[in-house]
Amino acid sequence: MSIEVRNLTKFYGKQKALDNVSFTIEKGSITGFLGPNGAGKSTTMKIITGFISKTEGQVLVNGLDIDEHELEVQKMIGYLAENNPLYLDMFVREYLSFVAHIYKVKDIKKKVDDIIELTGLTPEQNKKIGELSKGYRQRVGLAQALIHDPEILILDEPTSGLDPNQIIEIRNLIKNVGKEKTVMLSTHIMQEVEAICDNVIIINQGKIIADDTVENIQQITKEEYVKIEVEFDKDITIEMLMSIPGVKKAAHIKGFKWILTGKSDEDLRPKIFNFAVANELTVLSLHKQEKSLEEIFQLLTTKK
Repeated sequence: MSIEVRNLTKFYGKQKALDNVSFTIEKGSITGFLGPNGAGKSTTMKIITGFISKTEGQVLVNGLDIDEHELEVQKMIGYLAENNPLYLDMFVREYLSFVAHIYKVKDIKKKVDDIIELTGLTPEQNKKIGELSKGYRQRVGLAQALIHDPEILILDEPTSGLDPNQIIEIRNLIKNVGKEKTVMLSTHIMQEVEAICDNVIIINQGKIIADDTVENIQQITKEEYVKIEVEFDKDITIEMLMSIPGVKKAAHIKGFKWILTGKSDEDLRPKIFNFAVANELTVLSLHKQEKSLEEIFQLLTTKK
């Protein structure tokens, strides 16, 4: 395993930010760390990276205790903080060379060249960081996190404030890098998690409320009934649709589109196709309506 958090608790004065938090992130996975603002995401990440101390508990990175092997652990981790602190008066290449020197990277020039190409910084490599757009600054932040070739990447809101094109570019970069590294990232963008993450950990009010694969998380709020949206090539009656075995309810949307409701443990789709064949209909579209990860997140984090 790459990261193991055991019974982690953190107080800021009298305020409890983390309450007995435990989870494991396996080697070679991309894990989304989700939660509302103030839930404890950044605090947890800062403790794992050694930026702040815990109050109680234990953090192991590749089997090493962060308290006993802080410098060794920090060499294994690449960290992009939420606010992406950068030296704005430094040039891109200058800054990355500076970070590489800190990590005692060998053949710094080649490493900087490689990381600039990997993160798509080539067009802006000779500019000062302060002259870059938000998207390119995020790339610089990722580049500094990757410059020493860490085994683990901790990314706190890596696509925050980016436009849709920039989000896709950074997301693809993370997914590509994640093929060879263990990645833990926090985000508020649910589509991001569904697109690139293997596992999801949800934290709320300092406590872990869900920890599983993306697929299993989506089953948490599985309901008794399932809805199928189907479009035929011609008009039919509600009575005809109600004759399909397993259909409990049929509702017209518009045109030739309908919503059919049935028991969630019974797959209506083969029966719909059989019905279409028997009635000389063509199914133009058909899909099962399921709760999005965003809806599940809202349900889990707004429970009283």
